[in-house]
Amino acid sequence: MKTISIKLVAFIGVALIAFGVNAQIDRSQMPEAGPEPKINLEKPKEFKLKNGITLMVVENNKLPRVSYQLRIDNLPYKEGDKAGVASLLSAMLGNGTTSISKDDFNEEVDFLGASISFGSSGAFGSGLAKYSDRIVELMADATINPLLVEEEFEKEKEKLIENLKSSEKSLDAVSGRVVSALAYGKDHVYGEYLTEETVNNVTFQDVKDLYQVRFAPNDAYIVVVGDIDPKAAKKQIKKFFGDWEKQDLPNITEPKLTENVSTTQINFIDMPNASQTDITVTNNVDLKQNDEDYFAALMANNILGGGGEGYLFKNLREDKGYTYGAYSSLGSNRYGVSRFNASAKVRNAVADSAVVEFVKEIKRIRTEPVDAQTLENAKAKYVGNFVMALERPQTIANYALSIKLNNLPQDFYENYLDNINKVSAEDVKAVSQKYFKIDNARIVMVGKGSEVVDKLDRLNLPVNYFDQYANPIDKPEFKKELPEGVTVATVYEDYITAVGGEEAISKVNSMMMKGNASVQGMTLSFISKAAKGGKSLTMIEMNGMTLSKQVFDGEKGYAAGQGQRIDLNEQQVKDSKASSGLFPELSVSENAELKGIESVNGEEAYVVQLTDNVREFYSVDSGLKLATETTAEQMGQKMVSTISYLDYTDKNGILIPMTLSQNFGPQTVDIKIEEVKFNEGVTDADFE
Repeated sequence: MKTISIKLVAFIGVALIAFGVNAQIDRSQMPEAGPEPKINLEKPKEFKLKNGITLMVVENNKLPRVSYQLRIDNLPYKEGDKAGVASLLSAMLGNGTTSISKDDFNEEVDFLGASISFGSSGAFGSGLAKYSDRIVELMADATINPLLVEEEFEKEKEKLIENLKSSEKSLDAVSGRVVSALAYGKDHVYGEYLTEETVNNVTFQDVKDLYQVRFAPNDAYIVVVGDIDPKAAKKQIKKFFGDWEKQDLPNITEPKLTENVSTTQINFIDMPNASQTDITVTNNVDLKQNDEDYFAALMANNILGGGGEGYLFKNLREDKGYTYGAYSSLGSNRYGVSRFNASAKVRNAVADSAVVEFVKEIKRIRTEPVDAQTLENAKAKYVGNFVMALERPQTIANYALSIKLNNLPQDFYENYLDNINKVSAEDVKAVSQKYFKIDNARIVMVGKGSEVVDKLDRLNLPVNYFDQYANPIDKPEFKKELPEGVTVATVYEDYITAVGGEEAISKVNSMMMKGNASVQGMTLSFISKAAKGGKSLTMIEMNGMTLSKQVFDGEKGYAAGQGQRIDLNEQQVKDSKASSGLFPELSVSENAELKGIESVNGEEAYVVQLTDNVREFYSVDSGLKLATETTAEQMGQKMVSTISYLDYTDKNGILIPMTLSQNFGPQTVDIKIEEVKFNEGVTDADFE
C-alpha cells in the first residue's frame, strides 16, 4: 500500500508540474526567436612556399581522414578555334605519371582506399590520414609529371566528339550553349563553345602546350583539411610540391562585361524534336561578393526564384501548372562578369503564356515591396543553410580560399549572418531594379517552332531567330502548305519506289539486322527482326547479356529487361500495329493522316501521323523515310524519342538505313548496322 501511495503521489506531482508549466505558456503567441548564432570561424594555418604555392591547413581530428585541394588561380582564357583543348587536358590528367603507368597508378589509389581527381585548373585527393604521405606523393607526381601520351589523347578526343554528337538533339545542351553565346557573344571567354570542328582542330601538342602554361605553381593554392598537424602538412607539401618550378605565364586580360541589349527581345531557336520549350530570361550583371549590395542581391534572387517558395515557382508551377519548376539564379565573380537567369521548361502549347508570367513576376519584385514574412523566410533559409554548412570542415577551408580569391574582408563570413539580416524590403526592391534588367533582357526560347512561334506575335516583343549555334538566321518556314494531290498514299508510293520498288520488297518475308552502338565507352549489340503480319523484335545486349527486349507478334507484345516483363498496354499495341513489321507502307492505315511539311535533320519532310503517339517523316525530295517520333508519358511528363534513319545503302536491290540514330531526352545513340539478311535468320519463335 505504501508503494502504491508513493507512486500515486509521484504521478500527481508530475501532473501538477506539467499543469504549472503549461499554465505559464501562452501558446497563442509565437515564441520569440533566440539570439543569432555567433560565428567564430577557425582561421586556417597559412604558409607560403618559395615557388608561389599558398598552403592553408584546417586541422580537424573528428575522423581519421585528410583531403588535399589544389587550386591553380588562372585567369579565364579563350580557346578559340581549338575549343575543347582544356576538356581534353582535364580528361588526360590523373591517369598515371612519367614513372607510373595508368593502370598501376589507378590500382594503387584504389588499394589505398583513396580518391584522386583532376581538372584543367587543379586537383583533389582524399583518403585515410595514415596513408596521407603516399596520397600527396601520388597527387604531386601526377601534377608535376603527368603521363600525357598520344594514344590516350586520341581516345579522349573520340569520346568527347561522341558526347557532342549525342547532345545534338538535347534541349538542355542547345539551350545552355546558345544562352551563353547570345548573352556574352561567341567570341567571349564565357560565350564560346565546343563543336566537332573545334575539337578536331586540337592536336596532341596543343594539350601538352596548355599544360605547360596553365599548370604552374606561381599562383597556386593547396588547401589541406582533416586529421593532420599543420606543421606535418607543411612538411608534406614542401617535400612533394616544393620542386615544382615556376613558369612564365601568358599575358591574359581579365574578361569584360558584355553590354545588354537595348530593348527586351525574344531570341528563338527551333528544335523540331522538342516536346517542351526551354525559356531563359537573361541579362548580364556586374556583381562581386565584396559589393555593398551583395547580400541584398542574394535575398532578391531567393525571393524571386530560389526554390519552391519563390515568386516564379508559385506562379508557373503551383498556380498555372505550366512546368515542373521555375527558378532564377544571380551570378557573381571577382571580375564582375556574370548573368541573371530566370528559366523553366514548359509545354509548347503554353510557351507564350509562360513568357508573360516570367515578365510579370520580374516586374513585380522590381516595383512592389516584398512582404515582410516572405523576406524573413528567405533570411531564415540562408541562415539555416549557412550554419549547417559550417559543420563541415571543408567549408571553413573553402571560405578561407574564397576570401583570398575574391579579395574579401577577413571577417566576411563572420559577419555573413548579420549582413543577411540587415537586408530590408527597400534593399530588395533596389537591387531587383539594378540586376533584374527586364527592360534590357534576352528571352531565349528553344523549342518546336511549328507549335510555338505563331503565338509569339501577341507578346508585342521583337523576335529574332538563331540556329542552334547562336548564328542569326532569317525566320524559318515552320509550316508549308501541302502540294495539291499529295496524300498518305502518294507519300507511301514514293517511299516504296525510293527503296527499290514494290516488286522487290514484296519478295521479302522477313528481315534481320545486327549492329553495334557505343555508349559512354561501352559497346552495345543491337538485333532487330521483322516479319510479315506486323511482327517485330528489338533487342539490346551487352557482353551477351540482354539489357532490353521488345516483342510484338502482330496482335500483342511485351517489353522485358533486367528480369522484368511488362505486357504492352492498349495504346502501345495500337502504336505497334501502326509502325511495326516489314514495310508497313505497303498498306495505308485508315488512321494515318498527312499533317503537313516540317524540317527534319535539315531536310523538308512530309509528316504522317499514325496514332496519337507516333509520327513518321518522309523526305519531300527523295521519298525516303527520315525519322520516326514516339511520345510516351513517364511520371506524368511527356517524353519524346526519335529514331533517325541515315546512310541508306543498297542491300540486294533494297535501300536500307545503315545508321539508326536513337534520341531519347538529352542522349543520342548511333547504332551502326553491320549485317542485313532477308528471308533467313528469323522464325516465329522470335516473336513469342
